[in-house]
Amino acid sequence: MVPGRRYRGIIYMLLAAAGFSLMGASAKMVKETFSAGQLVFWRNMMGALVLVPGLILRPPQKKTGGKIGWLVFRGFMGTVAVYALLYCVINMPLGTAMTYNLTSTIWIALFSFLVFREYAGKPVIIAILLGFAGMVLVYQPNIHMPWYFHFAGFISGICSGIAYLTVGRLSSFFDARLIVLSFVSGGIIIPLLSTCIQYYSGLPADGVWLIKWQWPVGGQWIWIIGMGLFALFGQYFVTRAYGSDKASVVSAISYANIVFSVFLGVLMGDHFPDIISLAGILCIICSGIMISVFKERSKRGGI
Repeated sequence: MVPGRRYRGIIYMLLAAAGFSLMGASAKMVKETFSAGQLVFWRNMMGALVLVPGLILRPPQKKTGGKIGWLVFRGFMGTVAVYALLYCVINMPLGTAMTYNLTSTIWIALFSFLVFREYAGKPVIIAILLGFAGMVLVYQPNIHMPWYFHFAGFISGICSGIAYLTVGRLSSFFDARLIVLSFVSGGIIIPLLSTCIQYYSGLPADGVWLIKWQWPVGGQWIWIIGMGLFALFGQYFVTRAYGSDKASVVSAISYANIVFSVFLGVLMGDHFPDIISLAGILCIICSGIMISVFKERSKRGGI
């Protein structure tokens, strides 16, 4: 490895974690006026305004193609994950919302074993159990928040995990930007369909399944644009990080997102996590790091 390359990977992932945390903070700044569905639309619209011109100027690389159904499925799963994440961001502390989203590593490990029979050793099984214990501690039934907020958090992590798994399967068939575009397109089309259904049916908007159209006004544009740009910033540096070092290293550093999000959340008025929630967050972080490290070793035959 070129000297210093590992440090570049760590720095890139820290930048990515900061970007995703700032995306969540930007969304939280307009939570009083924008619903989760509206935020999903504007987040992805900002992404499309950057991504589509790039595809026009530099057309996607030709690969084998096919697997259109999987591409659509990836877009749908990614959209559901962002719906759930932004719903959590506007209804619970930012650090808790991001913690649930980052349980995706745990779900990836579980689904890889159950669906693809990828066994990475007993330490990974122990790490998965530790992660689930952490989720229970963060959940703390009937104490702080309605159960459906936590349920949205579980959906965020599960769908993110499924989306990441499909990316791995699609990378040999499509240009990476087309895979991202499938996600961005889903995040535009689905909220627009919800908006049309709400408008023509006359049913009251619920902010998730039925969305009322809303333009940002005045200073709201700063947070809406920031939300989209910070998301792209995070995605860009995630790509750079994984291209600069071992997946086990950068995956472990990605949990800095939780630390940044807790800090930003407290600055924005969130309560600092209590001792039980903090223990759950630490369990999830340790679980994710263990899974990343031991899966990497198992690939090299180290377990």
